[in-house]
Amino acid sequence: MLTRRQTLSLALTAGLAPAMAHAQTGQAWRPARPIRLIVPFAPGGSNDIVGRIIADTAGQALGQPIVVENRAGAGSVIGAEHVARAAPDGHTLLINSSHPTVPAIVARVPYDTVNDFVGVAVAGFSPYVLVVSPQLPAQTAQELLALLKTSPGRYNLATAGIGSGVHVAAELFRSIAQVQVELVHYRGGGPSVAALLAGEAQVGTPTMASSIGHTRGGGLRALAVLAEQRAQALPDVPSAPEAGLPGVILEEYFPVLAPAGTPAPVVAALGAAFRNAIQQNAAKLNELAGVSPRGGFETPEQVMNLVRESVERYTTILRAAGVRPE
Repeated sequence: MLTRRQTLSLALTAGLAPAMAHAQTGQAWRPARPIRLIVPFAPGGSNDIVGRIIADTAGQALGQPIVVENRAGAGSVIGAEHVARAAPDGHTLLINSSHPTVPAIVARVPYDTVNDFVGVAVAGFSPYVLVVSPQLPAQTAQELLALLKTSPGRYNLATAGIGSGVHVAAELFRSIAQVQVELVHYRGGGPSVAALLAGEAQVGTPTMASSIGHTRGGGLRALAVLAEQRAQALPDVPSAPEAGLPGVILEEYFPVLAPAGTPAPVVAALGAAFRNAIQQNAAKLNELAGVSPRGGFETPEQVMNLVRESVERYTTILRAAGVRPE
């Protein structure tokens, strides 16, 4: 006959059994409150646009809204540091196409670009675009080069800030084309494109996401996409080789990152939700932002390997252009 203590023990074990079995099935993690997706630039830039396209769908899959929060400043360092220092509980994430360029530009980065983060997903890839203000007489890339070489230092080239991918694209353009054009750094892709539209700057190498609407609408004149081949989103714009700029090849990508130390089940749940959101919104990403999803980044290691390789490449580009960390 069972004693009272044995009976209670069996009852307790029986009560725990469903919960234990539930845990052993590996049910996906779910957030306890809304998730913040930090965009380290002002609204209107490529990271802001891409982040907002995928946030709603990913939030629906996770059962909590994903709120896009803009924390601009210091070429994305302010927003990235905020995420690096956030609690590693899955409720604070970063989307930052400039993440791998920062070590090449900033002398004392207050976080480790690779080791202080864990990869969640890559929202897609997109080439930069060489554009000019319609007031500029250049109709082709070669006409622009001729104009810049006959008037060295006269024209301004707008970037999305020191350390941004747009800055890297600008330095690559200046170095390979061997032209003198003044770089003016703005606080994000949106403000840099606004400067081009307002005539404050005459030349730009913006992301396709931040400039595609204006190039289609005639507010900016696209002279080349900085890719080996033409972009589906701008089929009438020549590729860099077609435009006579075969070495000016650069595309941005959008890593979604969490703070280092975020538990593997949390990262797995976030990754699944974001990858699903990226696939569901592939057509919208391409149409609105010129961004194309790409496979091969299903694990945190694959995402961070891409970041690590990009840090090396962007540093090489900027050092060749004579840019040193400041």
